[in-house]
Amino acid sequence: MRRSRGFTLLEVLIAISIVGALLVIAFSGMRVAIAAWHQGEARVEAHQHVRAVAHILTRALGAAYPYRATKGTSPEAVVLFDATDKRLEFVTQSPPLPLQAPIAFTAVGIALEEGEAPGLVVRERALPNRDPFTEGTVVMRDPSVTSLTFSFLTEDGNWVDSWNGQDAKTIPQAVQLRLAVTLNGRTQTMTPMTVTLRAAPPSR
Repeated sequence: MRRSRGFTLLEVLIAISIVGALLVIAFSGMRVAIAAWHQGEARVEAHQHVRAVAHILTRALGAAYPYRATKGTSPEAVVLFDATDKRLEFVTQSPPLPLQAPIAFTAVGIALEEGEAPGLVVRERALPNRDPFTEGTVVMRDPSVTSLTFSFLTEDGNWVDSWNGQDAKTIPQAVQLRLAVTLNGRTQTMTPMTVTLRAAPPSR
């Protein structure tokens, strides 16, 4: 009878090499899949966050009201709506963070601040008050917001990048909002959103 023999050293080495190569390929594919999964999670998280911030801002803007009151020491009543492309001060019936007591009108200030604590800052103060915006309480601070711009629709159908309620004696027809956040190293930009404001009363 022919004597049975085992594997030679060369065959064992070849088998080990093949198994090792298969393991390297498998772990490389797993690493790529895990990285893609983490990137997908980061993208979804950033997208959800920018949508949440946009919802808070657009809801408050949608309830903007052409509130007339005095500002500071001036005895003249003006429409409390002042804004630039980076800052917006207005009165709303639906504040971003409802106050503890039910209030009909709330002064809201929204700005993209820079410096030591950059990011979105939202301030609120119940009305009536003599200094509704300068003395507002910070109710929201979001450092992930890296870009925020506003533009305003006039009665003539033109978009402008600033608004003075004292001069205009009314509020814009609409506000367009552009927003971007950077979360976990990923930047997510929302499509520009246009919020139509309620019809303003006739100028006085």
